Amino acid sequence: MTLAQQIAKHFRDVHFGGNWTCVNLKNTLENVTWQQATQKTEDLNTIAALVYHVNYYVSAVLKVLQGGALEAHDKFSFDVPEITSGEQWQQLVTKVLTEAEQFANEIEKLDDSVFFQDFTDAKYGSYFRNLHGIIEHTHYHLGQVTILKKLVVNK
Repeated sequence: MTLAQQIAKHFRDVHFGGNWTCVNLKNTLENVTWQQATQKTEDLNTIAALVYHVNYYVSAVLKVLQGGALEAHDKFSFDVPEITSGEQWQQLVTKVLTEAEQFANEIEKLDDSVFFQDFTDAKYGSYFRNLHGIIEHTHYHLGQVTILKKLVVNK
């Protein structure tokens, strides 16, 4: 297995299952209603906001992997559109999972020599650092989503 294939697998595992934590985004979101996804719990982010936030960076880097420019700003990463229906919530979840698969597919296309090159600009570090950072970021927020789900489902 190439380095590209291993990184793509690691990324897929946090989204679709198979990682050693036995928790993944797809299964965690499966039975979450739009009301639960948007329910505020104290001063914490909502499930919807965290899911949007995770995908914000995946979506931005996906564009780079597809040959586009990096157009992301941290200040917009929690600007989840208002969700007022099950259809809108499902659209967000579908977007997240679809772009995750596209992202993994793009990683697999990379030559292993690319991973230690600068990602768009030296200030961002290497492709390796950024791709693993996105995986770590997803695991981190998946933990939050899992806890929030327990809080809102049991109310």
